[in-house]
Amino acid sequence: MIAAVPGIKDLANITGEQISNVGSQDMSFDILLKVAKRINELAKSKDVDGIVITHGTDTMEESAFFLNLTVKTDKPVVMVGSMRPSTAVSADGPLNLYNAVGVAADPNAKGRGVLVVMNDWIHGAHSLTKTSTTAIQTFMSPLRGLVGLASYGKNDFFSSPSWKHTTQSEFDITNVTQLPRVDVIFASLDSSPDLIDCAMTNGAKGIVIAGVGNGNMNKASVDAAAKAVKKGVVVVRSSRVPTGTVGRNVEVSDDKLGFIASDELNPQKARILLSLALLTKRTPEEIQKLYYEY
Repeated sequence: MIAAVPGIKDLANITGEQISNVGSQDMSFDILLKVAKRINELAKSKDVDGIVITHGTDTMEESAFFLNLTVKTDKPVVMVGSMRPSTAVSADGPLNLYNAVGVAADPNAKGRGVLVVMNDWIHGAHSLTKTSTTAIQTFMSPLRGLVGLASYGKNDFFSSPSWKHTTQSEFDITNVTQLPRVDVIFASLDSSPDLIDCAMTNGAKGIVIAGVGNGNMNKASVDAAAKAVKKGVVVVRSSRVPTGTVGRNVEVSDDKLGFIASDELNPQKARILLSLALLTKRTPEEIQKLYYEY
């Protein structure tokens, strides 16, 4: 892959290794733990100035956010993928990889957390989301905007993510081999509350509701979620709506029912954060604080 990109070795001294080879729809926490631990090992070397991870786009935002919370280095960690296969007319992969290496080799990329470089745009892991099934400009950061622009190995940075990440993160996966089960349940008109019961019965330690509007769900689902909380399951209200924040105690009494509001995190990222949060015993107030800080 590296050899197929003209001029890429002029940007940096590049070496490659393969940790896994799966479609990103089959990405797992087992693989992510291996990737995070390997990055942490490599980052300790004085010979390593930055790291690039190639990844499919289907679950890239989840993997990027996971690494953003578990990687322990200020050195640039950059994820990159492509929307078109290498055999397609105007394949986007080679230039994306070229620009990703250019960002990873740039001292100005340090300390900005895990970045995603796609189609000349540099995104922060907290804010980006995939918005189109097929368009090459699929990744957007609609709430907070881009971190910068990448153009043929030259970069223009104009913001730095303000949330806790990497070296500031409290999450340590050094000795972690398995993450607690957290399920995402999609809310819709006349949702069936037994989906919540099913998740709890099958061992979910946390449930994220991809709610309607401002993280809402019908009364039957609210009642089922409240019962789950009383049995020790952590319930986070997120939203299926593409942009906006889920506020605490707006239309749902979170204080009374024991729910957590996801703030800016969409359901898939809310699940990542909750999975890591549940590695340690925490109060609901402490978990809520995490959603404001990360």
